[in-house]
Amino acid sequence: MDIPTTNTCIACSKDAFSEYLKGLLRCNNCGHVFADVRLEDDELVELYRRNYFFGEEYSNYLKDKNVIQDNFKRRISVLERYTHNYNHHTLIEIGSAYGFFLDLVRDKFETVGFDITEDGVRYARETLGLNVFQESFLTHDFNNKTYDIACMWDTIEHLRDPQLFIEKIGKITRSGSLFAMTTGDIASSNARRSGENWRLIHPPTHLHYFTQQSARTLLERNGFDVIYSKHCGFSRSADNALYNVLVIRRNQLRLYNIIKKLGLINWSFYLNLYDIMYVIARKR
Repeated sequence: MDIPTTNTCIACSKDAFSEYLKGLLRCNNCGHVFADVRLEDDELVELYRRNYFFGEEYSNYLKDKNVIQDNFKRRISVLERYTHNYNHHTLIEIGSAYGFFLDLVRDKFETVGFDITEDGVRYARETLGLNVFQESFLTHDFNNKTYDIACMWDTIEHLRDPQLFIEKIGKITRSGSLFAMTTGDIASSNARRSGENWRLIHPPTHLHYFTQQSARTLLERNGFDVIYSKHCGFSRSADNALYNVLVIRRNQLRLYNIIKKLGLINWSFYLNLYDIMYVIARKR
């Protein structure tokens, strides 16, 4: 593999890299890991069409709405601990998908969402009645509008240039505003033990793999101080978990359909593998 010599780390801006795993490079300074691939805008849009949510990454994203919202409710309960001493009224979500998170907080905040998936944005707007745009967050003109809370739930790893998103979030938030995100922790014990088989390593949809150190470095460089950083668990439907194991990883669609017809996967479970980090930072 050719190690890049001109690019710099999106977290710490250093330019010394080494091979981490096949197809992945690691910053020698902060430990940030990224896929050695470059996607154009149209290629990114193509990745997140309807099939991504219905057949590629998920068996049926809409069917899992209740399970997904259970996860969001846990995130919200933690986030609310840090909103008491400030006047937080406006909230923006980057990577709003089908609007399941915004649907839960719309009564508490003035909300807006951004995503590149056409089907998800249409559902969020037309079915849920949310203020969501299928538009580039980076080029959107906010006309001096500022936000009190910005969220990225399992989104930052999908972005081609996450540093540009954090930089812009820094510009549209004020002192005391909060930034919250969840993403995989590639420095976690489970990730290191699993190596190339870690379930969250799958470029080109996952392009960036943060450590707690690299996440903190990126946020601090853009005016945010980390006030919460812990590993969090997640709920998942047995349907989607089995779909990932049998269909996506092993190409066993027939076996999956048999089990599904037997009605053996109509339940959900909670699991914490301590490899997903939940980070909250406050703008200086």
